[in-house]
Amino acid sequence: MSDIKKIAVDGLWKQNPGLVQLLGLCPTLAVTTSVVNGLSLGIATALVMALSNGSISPIRKFVPTEIRVPVFILIIAALVTIIDFSIHAFIEPLYKALGIFIPLIVTNCIVLARVESFAAKNETVPSFFDGLYMGLGLAMVLAVLGALREIFGKGTLLSGIDLIFGSSASNLVIHFFSDYQGFLLAILPPGAFISLACLIALKNHIEAR
Repeated sequence: MSDIKKIAVDGLWKQNPGLVQLLGLCPTLAVTTSVVNGLSLGIATALVMALSNGSISPIRKFVPTEIRVPVFILIIAALVTIIDFSIHAFIEPLYKALGIFIPLIVTNCIVLARVESFAAKNETVPSFFDGLYMGLGLAMVLAVLGALREIFGKGTLLSGIDLIFGSSASNLVIHFFSDYQGFLLAILPPGAFISLACLIALKNHIEAR
């Protein structure tokens, strides 16, 4: 239990992929124009990381060293394809909004990094939780980053929630300002860099205290 707790703390805080390791920055900066997009991709990535770690750990001793990377990528690609098809089948509007970034989870360096550094060296249960908590740590950063950019860029929160729950969920969208014209910088890529830098600075400040 103590090992799982340490894995959770590392994934969610101490070794957070988005704030400490700075891995997977492409989707982090590109998709987080809203909290719905960021959180959705983060959850999909967390599922892939947990399942890939849990799948690769049991076979780690049977995979020859010379071909381990292609085998790992093949397993990751298969899991991403399942999740990609599932989102396409059940939540097609969200699938269209996230676009190419769902298949690109295969090339997300944090997924292969955790497989190589943890799942290939540890037992199945710790490996599964390592992938899960690392993925949830990244999802948390994507959600917060998306929320910040959406609030400052559009003056709303939860815009696009209807992509998941249908048009009736449009009432859940929060509008902070009336007649808000938007802050374009927050939506553009430079806004993503600035917002991420602020989150990293806040984390470092909390740890310094």
